[in-house]
Amino acid sequence: MNVGVVGNPSYRDLKDLLAHLAQVAPRLGFSLFTEDGIASLWPEPPPPSLARSPGLDCLITLGGDGTLLRGARALNGGTTPILGVNLGRVGFLTTATSQTLDWALDALVRGAFATERRLALEPTIVARGGKSRTEPVVLNDVVVHKGGVARVIRLRVSVDGEEVGQYSADGIVVATPTGSTAYSLSAGGPIVVPGVDAIVVAAICPHTLAVRPLVVPSQAEVAVEAIPPWTEDVLVSFDGQVGTTMEAGARLVVKRADRPVLLVRLGPESFFARMRQKLQWGDLSDRERK
Repeated sequence: MNVGVVGNPSYRDLKDLLAHLAQVAPRLGFSLFTEDGIASLWPEPPPPSLARSPGLDCLITLGGDGTLLRGARALNGGTTPILGVNLGRVGFLTTATSQTLDWALDALVRGAFATERRLALEPTIVARGGKSRTEPVVLNDVVVHKGGVARVIRLRVSVDGEEVGQYSADGIVVATPTGSTAYSLSAGGPIVVPGVDAIVVAAICPHTLAVRPLVVPSQAEVAVEAIPPWTEDVLVSFDGQVGTTMEAGARLVVKRADRPVLLVRLGPESFFARMRQKLQWGDLSDRERK
């Protein structure tokens, strides 16, 4: 089994976990491949680079949700299942921890796991002249916002070529159901259960009460463009981790990716159970009578 490994070196447990993976890999029948950024943290000799992999059967991410998002973006539309191992605090998207890693690896070998199909987005920047640049797929969200000093921007949003309206806000979040519990939620967007085929469009701090989040069909194409004179220093961020600039006259076009991201799920824990546990959803413990 070809297994890729992506990790966040800011977690102090990472080096020990990589050593453990290297130790148990022969017994489990794993051929390991590593992202280049953590190659120096493996015992010598480190596994080959992910770039040299003949094809992965699974990708293990060691970190938090951000590490899992980075791993999904590295696959860029590939259908490799992702086993997220949480080394941080929340880990809403992950399914295992450092304490349950061996159990998770054993389940992986036995095929005793389920996969969740998560809708992903394909963002494209279309220049004024029509030349387009497609970015890697994102699992959470695409955000249009101002660079430099935080200030308002005016944006035109369209769905399937029809203008929705002009937004005066700090930015626009275009999110998947997976991303509905991230930046979109902070911007007042709804939580969308992962099995729902939909895309959320939410304004960040809108400067009017006449703007509310939209939920559109997943087959819809969402376009966002800055309105002059608010076309300078416009940035587009992908999963809150990487980004690019959007020049005057350009527009962002977001559509559903051709293939979903597959997340490994172990055990019976449901989406709503994770909400209660990790987001403290519906927690009224502070109101209990003494």
